Amino acid sequence: MNKIAIVILNWNGVDMMRRYLTDVVNYSIVDNAVVYVADNASTDDSVEMLRSEYPQVKVILLEKNWGFAEGYNKALSQIEAEYYVLLNSDVKVTHHWLQPLVEFMDAHRDVAACQPKLLSIIDTDSFEYAGACGGFIDLYGYPFCRGRVFNTIERDKGQYDTAMPILWATGACMMIRSSDYWNAGGFDGRFFAHNEEIDLCWRLRLLGRKVYCIPDSAVFHLGGGTLPKSNPMKTYLNFRNNLTMLYKNLPDRELRKVMRMRFLLDWLAALQMLVLGRSIGDFKAVIKARMAFKAWKNDFRHDRETIQSTANVDAVPERICISILWQYYIKRNKTFRQIIDLVKS
Repeated sequence: MNKIAIVILNWNGVDMMRRYLTDVVNYSIVDNAVVYVADNASTDDSVEMLRSEYPQVKVILLEKNWGFAEGYNKALSQIEAEYYVLLNSDVKVTHHWLQPLVEFMDAHRDVAACQPKLLSIIDTDSFEYAGACGGFIDLYGYPFCRGRVFNTIERDKGQYDTAMPILWATGACMMIRSSDYWNAGGFDGRFFAHNEEIDLCWRLRLLGRKVYCIPDSAVFHLGGGTLPKSNPMKTYLNFRNNLTMLYKNLPDRELRKVMRMRFLLDWLAALQMLVLGRSIGDFKAVIKARMAFKAWKNDFRHDRETIQSTANVDAVPERICISILWQYYIKRNKTFRQIIDLVKS
């Protein structure tokens, strides 16, 4: 069994891999790390390119496009390693990216997963939207990060350069113990894509396992490679999956109250999209997402019962029990530091 398996899930990403895979191969020579590409039935030249230009990379062929969540489940089930590193094909790694993650995980057996600092390829002095310096959620399930709250993205001035427990590690670059991945049930393949890493990390936290950001490691992420932020399908998946994640993981005492508030907030978000000139597609996507959640909610009842009955902690401290919407739009607190200072006070 290898110690580290770096696994890139690919779907029609031949150009991204040509741009970034060489650095992954060259800068990941530590503890016998092995690089894998799991191909989600690409229709471009991805597989041919890998076999001709990167013979040292192991290729796993999946029979169809399973999406991000189930694609990783299918691929990782074929790999034996102590640690998995889930890495997007549009991530540029640096010389020293892997060692700090491995050293931290080796030294902290109570930590299930971690992520590096995620910076933008386009603006290398700024955090990147998809994970920045570690993820949190608010009272109503809205994700935010050290370095990114909604669309406010901070410049990296070293203000978050300390290792810190977080609620979720970004799926763009996540190291996770294989034992923890499978003990928690892996990604929820029904999500297809979006919010699956938050759901998994929340389940790990409820089991008493920890998740960290390790800023001594830094990588650069392009982002939006498969679905741009303006795509209604991304809006649909984010809303549907976020509601499902809340249903699965919220304690009984909070579930009804939070879901009632989310009903109001989701309709407000849909109307805002319509009034402020975003596409009618985004408005419809939110409505469709709520309908889809209602239609499949009962399919997750057993998941919810299992998660709640096996939870080892009563409350997860990285779920910040305030409304990030209120703080951001009404109180005008736009940065993680402003919000956390408010919570501490």
